[in-house]
Amino acid sequence: MLFRTAATSAAILLGLAAAGALAGPGWNPDPVTDHIQPASADTMVGGEEPATGTGRAGDFGVSPEPGRFQVRETAVTIRLDDGASVGGLLREPVTDAGQGLAGIVFVHGAGTGKASDAFTEAATALASAGIVTLVPDKYLAHYTTRSRDYVEMAGDYQHSVDFLRRVPGVDPDRVGLYAESEGCWIAPVLMARDPRLAFEVWVSAPVVPPRQQAAFAMDNYLRNTDVPEGVFRAIPRAVGMRLPGGGFEYADFDVRPWLARQDAPIFMAYGAADPSMPMEQGVRQVLADTAAGGGDAPVTVRFYDGANHGINVSDEPLGDGVVPHGDGLHLHPGFARDVAAWVHGLPASATARPRIAGAQPAQLYLAEPVPQPHWYADGDVVLGIVIAAAVLILAGGVTLGANRAVRGAVARARAARGGAARPAPGLAPGLAAPLGVTAGVTVATAVGLVAYLLAVARLALDYEQNALVVQGGWIGVRLLGVVAAVAAAVLLLRCRAASWRVAALRVPGEPRTPDGGSAAPDADVRMPDAGNRVGPRLVTAAFWALAAGTVALGLVLAYWGVYQLGV
Repeated sequence: MLFRTAATSAAILLGLAAAGALAGPGWNPDPVTDHIQPASADTMVGGEEPATGTGRAGDFGVSPEPGRFQVRETAVTIRLDDGASVGGLLREPVTDAGQGLAGIVFVHGAGTGKASDAFTEAATALASAGIVTLVPDKYLAHYTTRSRDYVEMAGDYQHSVDFLRRVPGVDPDRVGLYAESEGCWIAPVLMARDPRLAFEVWVSAPVVPPRQQAAFAMDNYLRNTDVPEGVFRAIPRAVGMRLPGGGFEYADFDVRPWLARQDAPIFMAYGAADPSMPMEQGVRQVLADTAAGGGDAPVTVRFYDGANHGINVSDEPLGDGVVPHGDGLHLHPGFARDVAAWVHGLPASATARPRIAGAQPAQLYLAEPVPQPHWYADGDVVLGIVIAAAVLILAGGVTLGANRAVRGAVARARAARGGAARPAPGLAPGLAAPLGVTAGVTVATAVGLVAYLLAVARLALDYEQNALVVQGGWIGVRLLGVVAAVAAAVLLLRCRAASWRVAALRVPGEPRTPDGGSAAPDADVRMPDAGNRVGPRLVTAAFWALAAGTVALGLVLAYWGVYQLGV
């Protein structure tokens, strides 16, 4: 019996491993083999210090540095096409220059954004360097979790551009954009539609479509958290699938056609410690896809040592490979200086040497098209399977539990009437325990997997490592899966021994009737009506409902990697 149980368990585990491997895409990103080599570690634009005087903006090499001017901050209201409006914060340098100042409109990254909370340090620093900055509130009419229209959002930001052009002292032909992260999918649309825009500053630009960037970021976050290799299989299955309820079409937005329509100068900035952006790949794509093309696009690239996604650094020593996060961060000290010098120095600064400078970027893998799962792994289908499995497990379990309660009531009623305390028929002998363990542990494995993934996600987003959670948790989830498989093997062998008659038609020790039922000659031992209603057919149906739900849930667990055996 022990050998048969072991062999059956092994067969079940191998079957689940093969099913999980064959059911969906794997994950094997291509490594980056040709790294960008910055020409200099010094990020200074043009290799010259900004002047501390009030040289006219546009005279390259004599532009004022951040902190040169006091800043006047004004709350403004920006009118939109549909009669709506958004608030904003206008920051102006207090200067005698009077006219001809450059201006920057800030374009938000992911999430909601209020002007009072966003870009505060960068907008103030640039304003103190003689550039008028406008941070509008993020308009959310075309922005939800499920639906984001980057083209329409570009139209919303156009109103902020028009507003800034009308500000006294601003040269309307020297207004540009400062876009961060997700905003770098919006800014090229706006630039292509408004050729009068003078420049773009891109901070942490993904460039590749959102789905590719999401998979790339997930891969890097998981590597930084030091998860087991088997967890990576979830990346294409989670990011590549169509999520339940539809939507998220923006995940495949391609910015390249918009890049091809513009030739304005671009300043690209990345934090070299940012694990979420394919920075080297993004730079190469922009160099190739902008209108100038041929590797001679007016693009200036800076990689800031020790900086994170927002080009923020910490004053505390963090050690190699640690991403700055949490409180106590501030802009990299050279960032605002470099942006100000570049903006003031246009058009000469657009092609100033060195073109690419700063820390050595270290993109390990390419952000590539994400493999798409098969139809049966579509989000709606997976959710439907999980819901159906839960309903079957719950219905089968409740029915068998009710049957057990009825059997106890029947036994007590018979004993009270002086008859033999014999219960009504239920599951065949030996099936209840392995069935309960199989179903219960399978559900526990599913709950454990969800809890594990949530714990890993929290660690990854906080740039933390915890071997007990990451390694121990994965082992624990997989051990639960093995226990469920062994219990299923025991259940299968006992069902086979019972000739697959899962409901007992009589109580052990009772004589059989010709039809295989229970011969109870006196009224005292006959089942009452309640016992008859919970008969063998209902018990059989409940058994197979519980078993089917457990099998369905087990296949979902196999799909998400619980039963991987290197297959």
